[in-house]
Amino acid sequence: MTEPVAETLAPPVRSLSDRLFDLVVWGGVAALLIISFGPAEMFKLPLVFSNSENMRQFGSDFLHPDFSDWKTIIAQMWLTVQIALWGTSIAVLIAIPLGLAAARNVSPPFIRQPIRRLMDILRSVPDLVIGTIFVVAVGLGPFAGVMALALNTGGVLGKLFSEAVEAIDKGPVEGVRATGAAPLQEIVWGVIPQVAPLWTSYALYRFESNNRAATVLGLIGAGGIGQELKNSMDLLDFSRLFTIIAVILIVVTALDWLSGWLRKRLV
Repeated sequence: MTEPVAETLAPPVRSLSDRLFDLVVWGGVAALLIISFGPAEMFKLPLVFSNSENMRQFGSDFLHPDFSDWKTIIAQMWLTVQIALWGTSIAVLIAIPLGLAAARNVSPPFIRQPIRRLMDILRSVPDLVIGTIFVVAVGLGPFAGVMALALNTGGVLGKLFSEAVEAIDKGPVEGVRATGAAPLQEIVWGVIPQVAPLWTSYALYRFESNNRAATVLGLIGAGGIGQELKNSMDLLDFSRLFTIIAVILIVVTALDWLSGWLRKRLV
């Protein structure tokens, strides 16, 4: 008895409109790259190789780190971590009411739309700009960095928190409502327990990111290791600069690992 011949499946054929759309998209990307070649100074790429001797000399200074002032560097790095911790904590306190007020299944449109625009503003203004405003308002120091991270991260987390709320299962909320609970009780007992692990994961990720952002904020006088980094760059003290960069790399890597481990345990 002969076995049936397997039917050959023809490869899918894309429509002409789909192929034209891809052509327009990728052609547009190619055109933008060509247009931006000059403004981005991509013509300087050969200098990376022709000036390699300068880069080797620069790199040799990095290979001779200066650990004579390691206590100050460690103290400033610890201050940077504290800035990120406080900035993230305040951002979570800001993001919780914003996230609930911006969620489509919790808040009415006349509240939701203004809150979403507010979060757009908080996310769109760079933390360096916010930090500069607070430096002018309260002076140089870590507090300006804390507030810059808090406002910018509050807008980011508010958006993420609202999306998590919109994706919840309606069953537990309806069950709480059936008991005659008030709207606030529905949120506390029906919404928060569902989104708490995801919210915590988002907050940990932003804490991890804020440690890097806090380093940059130090460049504008917002305290922390960034100020030491700027001083070493201004003085062309590359040996000390390498030591600072090494400390930043070690601490940020450790925090990234710890944050990732905690997120896996929570989600």
